[in-house]
Parts: sequence; structure tokens; C-alpha cells
Amino acid sequence: MTGRLKEAARARAEESRGGLVDLSHRIHANPELGLEEHRSSHWVAEALAVGGLEVEAGIHGLPTAFVAKVGSGPLHVAICAEYDALPDIGHACGHNVIAAAAVGAGLALAGIADEAGLTVSVFGTPAEESHGGKITLIEGGAFDGVHAAMMVHPAPFEAMEFPIIAAATMEVRYTGKAAHASAFPEQGVNAADALTVAQVAIGLLRQHLRQTDRVHGIVTHGGDAPNVVPAHTGATFMVRATTLDEMKEVHAKVRRCFEAGALATGATLEITERPPYAEMRADPDMLAIYRRNAEAAGRSFPELPEALRRAAASTDMGNVSHVVPSIHPAMGLDSLPAVNHQPEFTAYCASAEADRAVFDGAVIMAWTAIDMAADERVRERLTAS
Repeated sequence: MTGRLKEAARARAEESRGGLVDLSHRIHANPELGLEEHRSSHWVAEALAVGGLEVEAGIHGLPTAFVAKVGSGPLHVAICAEYDALPDIGHACGHNVIAAAAVGAGLALAGIADEAGLTVSVFGTPAEESHGGKITLIEGGAFDGVHAAMMVHPAPFEAMEFPIIAAATMEVRYTGKAAHASAFPEQGVNAADALTVAQVAIGLLRQHLRQTDRVHGIVTHGGDAPNVVPAHTGATFMVRATTLDEMKEVHAKVRRCFEAGALATGATLEITERPPYAEMRADPDMLAIYRRNAEAAGRSFPELPEALRRAAASTDMGNVSHVVPSIHPAMGLDSLPAVNHQPEFTAYCASAEADRAVFDGAVIMAWTAIDMAADERVRERLTAS
């Protein structure tokens, strides 16, 4: 029976292939930043509704989030769609591919969910690149009752477990006092100097960080005019480490660097925190089932050089994996030397390889859900958790 269900799922995905590719290209051509994905989220939800899923939009206070459901089987599987883009470089992380593949998986399962013993929820999850929409959904209870969650993510190469580490984002603002930079500099408090001191301190701190730790950021406001002592400066910095616990240690050290800038200059410091992203805890049973299906669909997993195996990123899908058994495999676009978050990778995300990843990702996720429901040991473990 499993084979027949998988063939039916593939046939449904094949019927939708043209529409899925069109959806991917449409999102790619109309990039929207996190929490502003009004067209993209509508297009994704609309495609699922047309395919027979019941859609609820604007869930848990997020206007660009939604859930689309089908089936009433005992194993509840969630498939996550992302669709936000990056400033200036658009879909340089391929969220258009993620969204279209998630839609394809939902459509592939729509006609067989009950027979396969599945309840399927496709979640539209905004602002992965910035505010962490999945965290808001978790806190609102969206994943309550879900037994397993998955998504696929485009990358330069195929990988079962792309390293996903913990991360925190800090919005930093210094307030000083403006003054004429030449006539009355002694009356000013230089907020730009405060930020400079902080960045120098962070640079010196790097000697004492683990090789797996990362600190990086940008200055978002450096002053207004060269002849005015800057009264206001701002920056956005990220702190990353292998786990949440390790990240908290680094975060405390980096925070002291920003406090040093305020202490040295007399400026006032304000730091706004975003919810931290957790490291990914990939479920081994789900990974094994996914790999079998990926290889059956013609994908392969080459041995990667050490430099690529160390390439780590962060995502709010890690937070999902802390509350629901989850996987987050990478779909290779054969794009090297172009890599994620480069303009060159943006172009690859609307290529023939990206279109293939949309279809393959949809089929593989659908097959994986079917196999999880059919495997008594895996199903019982997931439904008992």
C-alpha cells in the first residue's frame, strides 16, 4: 500500500509541477522582507487552498503567517514554508524554493492523507531571516499536537544535516550629546566613539572565543554630519555558538563590550534583544527515512570537504526541533562557488536546478511523511512524544 500511496503522491506533484515552478519564480521576482511578505504569503496560501487544503491566515498575531490543513490521520506532520527575502539581494537564500516545495508536498499529500494515516499542516512561517516567525508560532501554540516537522532548504550542495547553530541578535543604540565638532567639541558626548570602542573590544575578544563561536554585525547609523558630534548611533550584531548555552556565554561577553563603549564615552546604551535561535536537533529516524527517499528520487549526498562541513548557519527551525522532532535537509543547486546570501546565489534560486529542487523536495517530503506513518515503530515513537 505504501508504494501505491507514494506513486499517487508523486503523480499529484507532477500535475502541480508547472504551477509550483511558477510560484517559485513569482516569489523570486517579488522579494519581500520579513513580516512584509503580503503577496508571497497570499500566493502560497492560495495555492494550497486551490489544492484542497483548509487555510487559516494571519495566525497568532502574524499577518503573513498561515496554516493549511488536510487529513485527520493519527500522525500529524507539519511542513514549514518560508518566503521572506534579504535586503538588496532578494532571494539569496532561496526561500522561494522552500515555499514552493512545501506547497508541492502539501498538494501531493492532500488526496491521500487519510488513507496514509496522516494529518498534514503546512505552516507559512514569516521572517526567518530576521524576527523568527516560527518562534512566535511556537509560543502561540501553533505546533501543539504536531508530531513531526520538516522543511528543505536550498544550498550550494546536497546535505542531510547542514550545521545549524544557536544565534542571538542585538539591536544596539547609543545616545550621546550633539555639539559643533570644531567650535565646541568639549560639550559633546560622541555616540560614534562609543560604538567604535565597542567594536574594538569585540575585535580583541575574538582571541578568547571558541573556534565555533561567531560575532558579526553592521553599523546601522553612524551619525548625521561630519561637523556635528554624533548624538545617536546604532548597530545590529549577531552572536552565534554551537548551542544555546554556549551562545549565552558569548553573548554576555559581547554585551560587556557594548557597555564598555558607554562607560568610556559617557553615552547612554540601549540594547534590544530578539528571541534567540536554537541549534538544530535533527531526528535520526526522520533523517534516515528522508535519505532513502531522496536517493530513490535521484538525489545523492557526496562527501563534502572539511571547509564545507564546517559551514554553519542559524534558523528558527532549530527552535521547532526543540519542541517537535524535526529535520532540515539541504537541497543542492550545484551553485559553487556561489553560496547563500550572495547575489550570485540569488540567480541560482530561479535556475533549472532550483526548479528541480522544488519538485524533488515536494516529492521527497511527501514520501517521507507517508513512510513515517507506515513505520509502526517510528509512528508510535513520534505520536507518543
